[in-house]
Amino acid sequence: MNIDDLNLDRGFFQFTFPYGWGGWIGWVIGFLLIFLGLSPDLGPAVSLVGALIVGICSPASLESDLHKIRKTSPQPEDLEKEALEKGFSIDSWWMGRTSYTPTNDPSDWILTAPGPATWNEDQYLPHGDGTPLPEHPANVGTPRPATISTYGIMMFLFAIGLSFTAWKVVQSDPQDELMYIPYVVLGLGILWSLIGYFQYKMQRQMADTPTSLVRSVAVGNPELVGQVRPSRAGVLRVVVDGHPNRVIPNCVQFHWSYEVKIRETSTDSEGNTETKEYWKTIREDLGAVPFILNDGTGGILVKPTTFSRTDMGQYLKRWESNHADSLKKEIGTEFAARLFTGGNVVKHRWTVYALRVGNPVYLLGATRSRSREDLENEGLDGTLQNTLLEVVGEDAPGIKTTLQRGTELANMGRMRSSFEVMMIPLSLTIGGLLVTLMNL
Repeated sequence: MNIDDLNLDRGFFQFTFPYGWGGWIGWVIGFLLIFLGLSPDLGPAVSLVGALIVGICSPASLESDLHKIRKTSPQPEDLEKEALEKGFSIDSWWMGRTSYTPTNDPSDWILTAPGPATWNEDQYLPHGDGTPLPEHPANVGTPRPATISTYGIMMFLFAIGLSFTAWKVVQSDPQDELMYIPYVVLGLGILWSLIGYFQYKMQRQMADTPTSLVRSVAVGNPELVGQVRPSRAGVLRVVVDGHPNRVIPNCVQFHWSYEVKIRETSTDSEGNTETKEYWKTIREDLGAVPFILNDGTGGILVKPTTFSRTDMGQYLKRWESNHADSLKKEIGTEFAARLFTGGNVVKHRWTVYALRVGNPVYLLGATRSRSREDLENEGLDGTLQNTLLEVVGEDAPGIKTTLQRGTELANMGRMRSSFEVMMIPLSLTIGGLLVTLMNL
């Protein structure tokens, strides 16, 4: 599949299918539950759970096709040399140590990106002939998701079915202990609607803001899309939790966390035993350095630490182990778990998120003039307009600045329509409100 053959306007309806094995497994389980729920022995509640699973596992209307294009657009060898080995690997069978790098990255380049071998030594200069990068909105346009997709159908059925089931339960057994059910449904609807509202605001901001070219950007609040290039500040070599075997090179922004899985066992007064497990964060760290965003027409300095809204996509790599890095840390972690939680540590996990050199980046920021001192420290003479400005994450009236890994095409390709993110949650809110009023 070629990007030129792809219709980015998905119209009113599109039936979508999963494109990963995890999604297909969820689909099979979900549809099985839907049909099992038709049996009078199990009831509609099982079908509701199935519809919810199918909806969650259904991709956005553009997501599957963009994934196919990404798979057929090879990355340059000089970028792949710095890429992490993808997939699952066993680091130590005896110690239960494994690592995993996701094989599918929905925030990665969809079209072939230029590799470091083709970059200028001065990252502020235009790339090649000075035209925008292949995946720039100036070349591919702005995608528009289908108004209703598989997700919309399933989640609408879930919302209506949950409201109806709540009404039936209260009507069939109007006991005081069941009267709270309509309020739970109403609360879920309100919470879902609030989340959908903020998603809608960010989507509209991304879709409605025209993308500027770096070479002609002016002081204001531009939307920019480009490739991460190193600035004079250099790059970060992230050593996750201080271990030499957990190293991520060529980062400009990162966040890692160290978590432990705690298992707690409790016994009630009747002798019933209950075991629960949960992850608890022990340590974490983050950092960033200024980088250059180059969109093909030129580069501009970006200061990521000034952005309060950042999204580095899914995790870059994850390590798991049955034990801590050392006996001292193992004993200390186990002692703290027993002291503060009363449970045992059964697993250790380190997860890192990062924005790296060569990655695609989307931002809506604020451009401001750089000082003469900054230009002199970088050896810039100011002849290029884009060297006179820098991008920071300062909000303006009606504008919420954001920094995200991925291009506009990649980020909007994963988004649902305004109808799906707003009206479906609202239908659950209305249903919960009606059930609540009917049972007052």
